[in-house]
Amino acid sequence: MNSGKHRNIMKDLSLTLLAEGKTIRIKAHGYSMYPCIRPGSLIIIEPVKIKGPPVPGEIIAIQRETGLIVHRLVRINKKEGIPLYIARGDSNAYPDAPVKLSMIAGRVTGAETSGENPVKADISINTNPGYFFKRLRVIALMIKKKLTAK
Repeated sequence: MNSGKHRNIMKDLSLTLLAEGKTIRIKAHGYSMYPCIRPGSLIIIEPVKIKGPPVPGEIIAIQRETGLIVHRLVRINKKEGIPLYIARGDSNAYPDAPVKLSMIAGRVTGAETSGENPVKADISINTNPGYFFKRLRVIALMIKKKLTAK
């Protein structure tokens, strides 16, 4: 099975389980939440409907065409009385586009270490994650990786 087809099956399965009220455990990829959540961390996501709408500072799982993206909720704006949720990766330069509550599949409630990443994730509520310094840290990490790969 090709990786794109496998990814779509896993995305659909994850979204279905969350919609049914079940909690899922997935492996984190990428550096957008670094160092809070590192690649390889196993994160626990519960459906939003269990505790109600998320609050700023929580880490949420947002439905995207490519799957779930896990970022921190930074604020909630209202447009014509409808709440719009704005999230941002802790080490991202800019916030994500606003989404409606229906696009938020779940919230991160826990994390586990893995053989790939033995560092425990910090999923605590944080309304001031220090984006600039975390972004610099990821840039330095990427430069170091490129230099040591040569």
